[in-house]
Amino acid sequence: MKFMKNMLPTLAVLALTAMFSVANAQHSDKETKEDVQRHRAMAAAHEGAAKCLEAGKKADVCEKELQAACKGLAVGKYCGMKHAH
Repeated sequence: MKFMKNMLPTLAVLALTAMFSVANAQHSDKETKEDVQRHRAMAAAHEGAAKCLEAGKKADVCEKELQAACKGLAVGKYCGMKHAH
C-alpha cells in the first residue's frame, strides 16, 4: 500500500505530461487549414441552430438540423459543444 501511495504522484505527473505533449503536438499547414475549415463549418452550423430557434421552431427540430449540419465534423451530438439550460 505504501508503494502505491508513493507512486501516485509520479503516475499523475506522467499522465499530465502525456496529455500536454499530445495537446501541444505541431500540426502541418494542411492540418491547420483543415482545422480552421472545420471550426468555421461548426460555427455556421451553430449559427443556423440559433436562427432556427429565433424563427420559433421547436428545440428538437433545431437540434436535428444541427446534428445533420455537423455530421462528420465534430464529436458528439451537439456538434462539439453543449451548453447548460
